[in-house]
Amino acid sequence: MKKPTIAGKTPLPVELISGKTYAWCSCGESSNQPFCDGAHKGSGFKPQVFKAEVSKKVYLCNCKHTSNPGFCDGTHAKL
Repeated sequence: MKKPTIAGKTPLPVELISGKTYAWCSCGESSNQPFCDGAHKGSGFKPQVFKAEVSKKVYLCNCKHTSNPGFCDGTHAKL
């Protein structure tokens, strides 16, 4: 599989809403970063879909190289 496009080298702060389902872009091609807009179609990438268990602020990965898909783990600092 090819490497994802780096959409940015800083995490994006997002206020998650409890019970809401989110689809994090894993390919880096979405025009709605950090969320999926379907730009991955035909690329082999799939969005990371998750449901927020609680309402809280999180930092979603924008470099697309995290080892914790969806969430920033600091990998952007090494790219």
